[in-house]
Amino acid sequence: MKIIYQNESGGVSVIIPTGELNIEEVAKKDVPAGVSYEIVEDDAIPSDRTFRDAWVMGDCCVDHDIDKCKQIGHDKRRAARDEEFKPHDEVIMKQIPGADADAAEAARAAIRTKYEQVQTAIDAATTPDEIKAALEAD
Repeated sequence: MKIIYQNESGGVSVIIPTGELNIEEVAKKDVPAGVSYEIVEDDAIPSDRTFRDAWVMGDCCVDHDIDKCKQIGHDKRRAARDEEFKPHDEVIMKQIPGADADAAEAARAAIRTKYEQVQTAIDAATTPDEIKAALEAD
Protein backbone atom coordinates (compact mmCIF):
# COMPACT_ATOMS: atom_id res chain seq x y z
CA MET A 1 0.00 0.00 0.00
CA LYS A 2 1.10 3.53 -0.79
CA ILE A 3 -0.18 7.04 -0.18
CA ILE A 4 -0.73 9.41 -3.09
CA TYR A 5 -1.71 13.06 -3.19
CA GLN A 6 -1.73 15.95 -5.63
CA ASN A 7 1.23 18.17 -4.83
CA GLU A 8 1.40 21.95 -5.16
CA SER A 9 3.19 21.79 -8.53
CA GLY A 10 0.31 19.78 -10.03
CA GLY A 11 2.04 16.42 -9.99
CA VAL A 12 1.44 13.39 -7.82
CA SER A 13 3.51 12.66 -4.76
CA VAL A 14 3.88 9.04 -3.68
CA ILE A 15 4.68 8.06 -0.11
CA ILE A 16 5.98 4.56 0.48
CA PRO A 17 5.58 3.60 4.14
CA THR A 18 8.46 1.73 5.76
CA GLY A 19 6.23 -0.29 8.05
CA GLU A 20 7.45 1.40 11.22
CA LEU A 21 4.10 3.21 11.55
CA ASN A 22 0.69 2.18 10.32
CA ILE A 23 -0.28 3.77 7.02
CA GLU A 24 -2.79 6.23 8.52
CA GLU A 25 -0.13 7.55 10.90
CA VAL A 26 2.28 7.96 7.99
CA ALA A 27 -0.37 9.92 6.05
CA LYS A 28 -1.04 12.21 9.01
CA LYS A 29 2.67 12.77 9.48
CA ASP A 30 3.80 13.17 5.86
CA VAL A 31 0.90 14.53 3.78
CA PRO A 32 0.76 18.33 3.95
CA ALA A 33 -2.02 19.68 6.18
CA GLY A 34 -5.31 20.21 4.38
CA VAL A 35 -4.34 18.12 1.34
CA SER A 36 -6.56 15.18 0.48
CA TYR A 37 -4.88 11.86 -0.17
CA GLU A 38 -5.64 8.30 -1.14
CA ILE A 39 -4.27 5.06 0.21
CA VAL A 40 -3.88 2.80 -2.80
CA GLU A 41 -2.63 -0.61 -3.78
CA ASP A 42 0.77 -0.68 -5.42
CA ASP A 43 -0.74 -1.43 -8.84
CA ALA A 44 -2.68 1.87 -8.78
CA ILE A 45 0.62 3.61 -9.52
CA PRO A 46 2.18 3.13 -12.97
CA SER A 47 5.33 1.02 -12.89
CA ASP A 48 6.62 2.78 -16.02
CA ARG A 49 8.00 6.16 -15.01
CA THR A 50 8.57 7.50 -18.55
CA PHE A 51 5.83 10.07 -18.09
CA ARG A 52 6.16 10.54 -14.32
CA ASP A 53 5.99 14.33 -14.67
CA ALA A 54 2.56 13.97 -16.31
CA TRP A 55 0.95 12.04 -13.46
CA VAL A 56 -2.27 13.42 -11.99
CA MET A 57 -4.66 12.17 -9.34
CA GLY A 58 -7.52 10.10 -10.70
CA ASP A 59 -10.60 8.87 -8.87
CA CYS A 60 -8.82 5.88 -7.42
CA CYS A 61 -5.36 5.89 -8.81
CA VAL A 62 -2.72 7.78 -10.74
CA ASP A 63 -3.72 8.88 -14.25
CA HIS A 64 -1.73 10.58 -16.99
CA ASP A 65 -2.36 14.07 -18.32
CA ILE A 66 -2.08 13.22 -22.03
CA ASP A 67 -1.13 16.77 -23.04
CA LYS A 68 1.77 16.72 -20.56
CA CYS A 69 2.75 13.26 -21.85
CA LYS A 70 2.85 14.62 -25.38
CA GLN A 71 5.06 17.53 -24.27
CA ILE A 72 7.44 15.10 -22.58
CA GLY A 73 7.40 12.98 -25.74
CA HIS A 74 8.21 15.98 -27.92
CA ASP A 75 11.07 16.96 -25.59
CA LYS A 76 12.49 13.44 -25.89
CA ARG A 77 11.99 13.52 -29.68
CA ARG A 78 13.86 16.82 -30.00
CA ALA A 79 16.74 15.57 -27.86
CA ALA A 80 17.07 12.37 -29.91
CA ARG A 81 16.92 14.32 -33.18
CA ASP A 82 19.60 16.73 -31.96
CA GLU A 83 21.90 13.80 -31.12
CA GLU A 84 21.46 12.35 -34.60
CA PHE A 85 22.11 15.75 -36.18
CA LYS A 86 25.40 16.37 -34.31
CA PRO A 87 27.88 14.59 -36.59
CA HIS A 88 26.31 16.09 -39.70
CA ASP A 89 26.12 19.55 -38.14
CA GLU A 90 29.86 19.40 -37.53
CA VAL A 91 30.56 18.71 -41.21
CA ILE A 92 28.32 21.52 -42.41
CA MET A 93 29.23 24.05 -39.73
CA LYS A 94 32.99 23.57 -39.84
CA GLN A 95 33.28 23.01 -43.61
CA ILE A 96 35.69 20.15 -42.91
CA PRO A 97 37.98 19.60 -45.92
CA GLY A 98 37.38 16.27 -47.62
CA ALA A 99 33.99 15.89 -45.95
CA ASP A 100 30.96 15.71 -48.21
CA ALA A 101 28.64 18.55 -47.17
CA ASP A 102 26.00 17.37 -49.65
CA ALA A 103 25.94 13.93 -48.04
CA ALA A 104 25.72 15.52 -44.61
CA GLU A 105 22.77 17.65 -45.69
CA ALA A 106 21.08 14.62 -47.25
CA ALA A 107 21.51 12.74 -43.96
CA ARG A 108 20.04 15.70 -42.07
CA ALA A 109 17.03 15.71 -44.43
CA ALA A 110 16.45 12.01 -43.74
CA ILE A 111 16.66 12.64 -40.00
CA ARG A 112 14.15 15.49 -40.28
CA THR A 113 11.73 13.23 -42.18
CA LYS A 114 12.11 10.49 -39.58
CA TYR A 115 11.35 12.83 -36.71
CA GLU A 116 8.46 14.52 -38.53
CA GLN A 117 6.84 11.09 -38.58
CA VAL A 118 7.52 10.65 -34.88
CA GLN A 119 6.04 14.11 -34.22
CA THR A 120 2.88 13.22 -36.16
CA ALA A 121 2.53 9.95 -34.24
CA ILE A 122 2.93 11.73 -30.89
CA ASP A 123 0.37 14.37 -31.86
CA ALA A 124 -2.13 11.64 -32.85
CA ALA A 125 -1.54 9.52 -29.72
CA THR A 126 -4.31 9.07 -27.19
CA THR A 127 -2.38 7.08 -24.59
CA PRO A 128 1.07 7.22 -22.99
CA ASP A 129 1.83 3.80 -24.51
CA GLU A 130 1.20 5.14 -28.02
CA ILE A 131 3.57 8.06 -27.34
CA LYS A 132 6.21 5.68 -26.03
CA ALA A 133 5.80 3.45 -29.11
CA ALA A 134 6.23 6.48 -31.38
CA LEU A 135 9.47 7.37 -29.60
CA GLU A 136 10.78 3.81 -29.90
CA ALA A 137 9.94 3.44 -33.61
CA ASP A 138 12.88 3.58 -35.97
